[in-house]
Amino acid sequence: MAGRIKAEDITSVKERSSIEDVVRDHVTLRPAGVGSLKGLCPFHDEKTPSFTIRPSVGTYHCFGCGEGGDVLDFVQKVEHLTFTESVERLAAKVGMELRYEEGGGPREGGASLGKRSRLLEAHRVAEEFYTGLLLDRARGDARVGRDFLRERGFDAAAAERFGVGFAPADGDALTRHLLQRGFTEDEVTTGGLTGRGSRGLYDRFRGRLVWPIRDTTGDTVGFGARRLFEEDRIAAKYLNTSETPIYKKSQVLYGLDLAKKAIAVDRRAVVVEGYTDVMAAHLSGVEGAVATCGTAFGVDHIKILRRIMRDEADHAPARVVFTFDGDAAGQKAAMKAFGEDQRWAAQSFVAVAPDGMDPCELRLAKGDAEVAALVDNAVPMFEFAVRTTIRRFDLETAEGRVQAMKAVAPIIGSIRDTSLRPEYTRTVSGWLGIEVEQMAAEVKKAGRLASTDDAGPDRRPSPAGTDEVPEPGPGEGSVSLPPPDLRDPVVAVERQLLQALVQYPTQFPEADLEALDPEALTAPAHRAVLDGIRIAAANGRRTGSTAAWVAAIGEAAPVPVRGLVAELSVAPLPVRYDSSTGLPPRRYLDSLLMGVRDAHLGRRIADAMATLRRIQNDPAADQSSLRERTTALHALELERVRLREAATS
Repeated sequence: MAGRIKAEDITSVKERSSIEDVVRDHVTLRPAGVGSLKGLCPFHDEKTPSFTIRPSVGTYHCFGCGEGGDVLDFVQKVEHLTFTESVERLAAKVGMELRYEEGGGPREGGASLGKRSRLLEAHRVAEEFYTGLLLDRARGDARVGRDFLRERGFDAAAAERFGVGFAPADGDALTRHLLQRGFTEDEVTTGGLTGRGSRGLYDRFRGRLVWPIRDTTGDTVGFGARRLFEEDRIAAKYLNTSETPIYKKSQVLYGLDLAKKAIAVDRRAVVVEGYTDVMAAHLSGVEGAVATCGTAFGVDHIKILRRIMRDEADHAPARVVFTFDGDAAGQKAAMKAFGEDQRWAAQSFVAVAPDGMDPCELRLAKGDAEVAALVDNAVPMFEFAVRTTIRRFDLETAEGRVQAMKAVAPIIGSIRDTSLRPEYTRTVSGWLGIEVEQMAAEVKKAGRLASTDDAGPDRRPSPAGTDEVPEPGPGEGSVSLPPPDLRDPVVAVERQLLQALVQYPTQFPEADLEALDPEALTAPAHRAVLDGIRIAAANGRRTGSTAAWVAAIGEAAPVPVRGLVAELSVAPLPVRYDSSTGLPPRRYLDSLLMGVRDAHLGRRIADAMATLRRIQNDPAADQSSLRERTTALHALELERVRLREAATS
């Protein structure tokens, strides 16, 4: 067993290791006064940088959480190593051979290195093994892997650049190779490269194309693999390294080792969904692209990217762009990312190709320039979230617009930069086709509700478009209907008209009854009653006794409103009856008909105006229909004028 590392060697490792270079593997630094650099702390979450290093002194300190020390302390803590492992790791980086006391020293094959170092070395050897097989044209079985890449627009140079390799289908080729190189069975199984079954050791990846997953320092810590052979369909299409002492899928991003420099320089990160998407993006000039490894994009990924892109609250905003497939799963992933948007100081954007292609497909179909344009033309995350939400509602109806307004108001209210809220309020009101004042009032109301939320001030509104957002209310076909709200003056007039129709059917000309569209009534229960009235009238029941007429309506109307029919048949009308006839005044009955029809026309006019506003505010809308819609609006307005003139004549 190796002894302790000699003290003078420890001192030498510290002197020869640049704390600036070591820290930059994890944190993007900027000047912070004479002789100092600062960045976002890797040991706690913050939006204003308080992590400071002094390269000339070789120390670091965070004024936020209090962590500090020298380069060995930093490596030990940030990479979760023992003291000895941190010394050995830095010594390997500077090419220094360590000496050990008590006669100890490295055994042949480097077995005295720490456990982490041994696992990293095993992965380096495995990557070398896999890439060698893929690029070896004498290997006929690897041709399927080369064909897979070629069909997606990747040549041998691209495969070599990203370290793509081939895992042979025979059961233990890599395992035998690693054991021959001096690694133990415990090391290859602990590292997730080999499994152990009833028949002994076997390769974790077999018959697959493999991509090396590296940490921010460039060390390979795991692999992602895709199935290649059709006869292997029983196996999962994608397979990733299981959690190991050196691989935590929530704390790694594929391609970050290659993207790190571009992310730091451009202060822009692009999050794509797959390994081939990362390759396509980089080859198209989008060199800040990364992807998660078999898991959803989460909080730990955000922390990693924030440190590298200098996502600082008091600095010019950085950008993070998410690319998602255009299907429902892609939209759900985008809305999940929006739910974590408050964790960024950066501006978040979403890029979705119009035809739903991912970056790899887009590059293959339309070339590198289209991939770059896709990212450059990304829309703000806020806009994507709002449009995804309102897409679920019928904006041709007043009810749909109100429901959409209520759904998007919390999203507008959650915008971090309060100075942007008024402008977004105006923009969204145009998309919905409603008045700006109405939208602003709803945003203000949503803000008051959010401030009293028990979850606290950091709670994000539920991303609309997920299951947490209520669907539009039940329609006329529902088993139960909401009771009419008689506090609404329009609903109150509807009720009085139905009372008159039920109690005095012969007082209404047949033409007036036929012209009365059920859609003219706003309350679903009232529409259901009117349906029953029209059916009973069509069956010639109006001329019989009042009792027979009411019974006919009850039979024709849906079961849920039969009680309402009975109520309408006996409820008194709020008017003085004619003493000579015992009937309501003719003028009163005509006013009920006119009031309902006028309100219906008013709603149709409002709907038409809302549609025009949406067309005028949406460049993607069909502008050719603008004249047609305008003509229809004028026709409705003219019809309303004629109705009112007839009522006063």
